Amino acid sequence: MPAEAIRTDKFTKVFDRQTAVDALDLVVNRGEVFGFLGPNGAGKSTTIRMLIGLLRPTSGSAVVAGYDVRTQPLEVKKRIGYMAENPYVYEKLTGREFLSFIADLYQVPKDEARDRATQLLRLLGLFDDAEKVVEGYSRGMRQKLGLIAALLHEPEILFLDEPTSGLDPRSARIVKDLLTELARRGKTVFMSTHVLEIAEHMCDRVGIINHGKLVAQGSLAELRARQSDADASLEDIFLELTGGEDTAELTRFLAES
Repeated sequence: MPAEAIRTDKFTKVFDRQTAVDALDLVVNRGEVFGFLGPNGAGKSTTIRMLIGLLRPTSGSAVVAGYDVRTQPLEVKKRIGYMAENPYVYEKLTGREFLSFIADLYQVPKDEARDRATQLLRLLGLFDDAEKVVEGYSRGMRQKLGLIAALLHEPEILFLDEPTSGLDPRSARIVKDLLTELARRGKTVFMSTHVLEIAEHMCDRVGIINHGKLVAQGSLAELRARQSDADASLEDIFLELTGGEDTAELTRFLAES
C-alpha cells in the first residue's frame, strides 16, 4: 500500500441538478486516523459511499489503497472495511453466523475467521451474546457487530460513519482505543463523526466539508495556525468554517455570564 491511503482529485457527485460533493481534493495518509467532519447534509456520507464503490462519481477521480475506484472497484473493496452509521445486519442469523457469513464473502479461512471473530467479540463485550439472534440485539450491540464485521478480514483502510453512535461510554472508549491502535499498526481509519471532542482527541488530521466543498484539511495545529488562534478548539474552528458564528457567539456569551 502506498504512503497515501486515499487521494481524490476534483471528486464530484451531482444528483439531478444538486451538487452533493463539489470537486473534492483530499489526501489521507497511511497509518493515520482521519476525521471527516461537516454539518448535516454537507456531503460526508456521499463522499464515503463513492470512495467505497457504492456510488459512482459524476466526475473526478479517487485512488484508494492504490486502486482507482472507477476502474478497479473490486480491488478497492477487497482492501477496505466499512461500517455505516446504522449497520445492516441479517436479523435472522445469530451474531456468530453473521460474522461467519461476512468472513466467507471475503474468503477468510474458517479457522482464522473463527479465532479473529472470537477475539473481537471478547474485546467489544459481545462474546456472551454471539449465539443470540441478531433481531434481539440493541442498537449498541448491532453497532459493535457491524464494527467486528468490518474488521474481520483485516482491511488496510477502515471507513466508519459515526462509529461511536449508540455506544455506552465504556464501549465507546474501547472502540476509540482500538482504532488508535490499528492506526499505530499501519492501518488507516477514515472516520466521519459529529462528536468533535472525539475527533479532536483521536484524529491525526481532519477534513472539514461544507455544502459539498472541502473548506479545511490538516492537523489541529495547522487549522489553528490558519485561523490565527493558538487556543481555538476544533469546535471553534468547525463553527467558524461552516457558518456557525451565531452558535459560537452564544457559547461564549453563556460561558462569560
